[in-house]
Amino acid sequence: MKPKKSTPQRQLFGAHLSELLNPEHPLYILSQQIDWQQFDVAIDSCYAEELGRPGVNTRLMVGLMYLKHTFNESDESVVARWVENPYWQYFCGCQYMQHEPPVDSSMMSKWRKRVGAERLEKLLAATIQAALSMKAMKPHELAQVNVDTTVQEKAIAFPTDARLYHKMRIALIRQAKRLNLPIRQSYRFVGKKTLFMQSRYAHARQMKRAAKMTRKLKTLLGRVVRDIERKARKTRGQIADEPLRELLALAHRLLEQTRDSKHKLYSVHAPEVECIAKGKAHKRYEFGCKASVATTSKSNWIVGAHALHGNPYDGHTLQGTITQIERLTGTSPGDVVVDQGYRGHNYTGSAMVHVVRTIPKKATRTFRSMLKRRAAIEPTIGHLKSDNRLCRNYLTGKTGDQINTLLAAAGYNLRKLLRWIVFSPVFVLILRFKVIVRLTIDRLNASSHRAPT
Repeated sequence: MKPKKSTPQRQLFGAHLSELLNPEHPLYILSQQIDWQQFDVAIDSCYAEELGRPGVNTRLMVGLMYLKHTFNESDESVVARWVENPYWQYFCGCQYMQHEPPVDSSMMSKWRKRVGAERLEKLLAATIQAALSMKAMKPHELAQVNVDTTVQEKAIAFPTDARLYHKMRIALIRQAKRLNLPIRQSYRFVGKKTLFMQSRYAHARQMKRAAKMTRKLKTLLGRVVRDIERKARKTRGQIADEPLRELLALAHRLLEQTRDSKHKLYSVHAPEVECIAKGKAHKRYEFGCKASVATTSKSNWIVGAHALHGNPYDGHTLQGTITQIERLTGTSPGDVVVDQGYRGHNYTGSAMVHVVRTIPKKATRTFRSMLKRRAAIEPTIGHLKSDNRLCRNYLTGKTGDQINTLLAAAGYNLRKLLRWIVFSPVFVLILRFKVIVRLTIDRLNASSHRAPT
């Protein structure tokens, strides 16, 4: 059932949060600048009309997602800190101080899966609209954007053949026990000891002995796979249980892959992970997916962010990135500045794409400064990774990659808005004037309704 739009009854002895909090606090101001009604329209379509229990309040969940990625919190910690922070509660739409967690932390994961990545684009679009309405970003800044790609790493251990064989065997045995299959042997202790010896031999640089232990782990996995395939219940020639069938397909993929294979399996619990080499000296390979980021050239507001699977060539991602910018901002950029990784791009549109090789000396000062500003997107990506949870993605599947990229970008824009509110003297003066006018009107209304003596 759709979330109820109920207005809580005023408490007799409770003070309203708006009366207790500082109206000049950045979160207090920002909560009044975001258009929260648009989320009800976009997200309520995920719920049934009348069946089931009413859903959790949409503004509360959207606010928790914003706070999580703005302040780099986990699902558990953002709920715990929400109880302690009245400004967070006011930002999420609460009118009175709450002393209990609003939802269980697992509800946030379920809500993300229900809403999906397409609707969560609204959260990033709302931050852009708020920046424009507060005049923190000028509309003409959307005409020039910088685009670049980075790697969003997945929360997996560094993949090795021995560890993958071991974890795949454990996953198969666990699923077989759930189905009460009479497995001949699980190799629980033998497999654990073999993995231990393989790591010790590899550490001692005794590579032949380490390779022998790896082959033994592969043999143990093959025995378990064949035993399960013989004893599993089948319908129409295939295994009836779908999770077991998927695990067996991954096991065959793992057993067949070699050093030179394409589309390798690097993680049992996250099979969508890809190996990406970006030419970094300190990290030759990163395991996850590519993420494309687009920022305004002048002030580095993020106007586009999405995850890309299949390790595509950077130039082939430009079309989708500019399409997303047009979808989120409602305008088409005039100049798009990219690095040499976008040579040979396949973009066809009205925007002018500038691939920065060398900055020409005979060009105009404005054009040269626009090309120099391309490098400004690099620290933005660094902040996304260090401050907004793009460095290591804990969300499940390809949808989780898309959601984490979008929410990280939204958190970056909100963090930027909060700093702008603090350090913008003109905005603070206007705000103080509005507060004084509002308090004066309230006092005049109170004195006019006061009973005569």
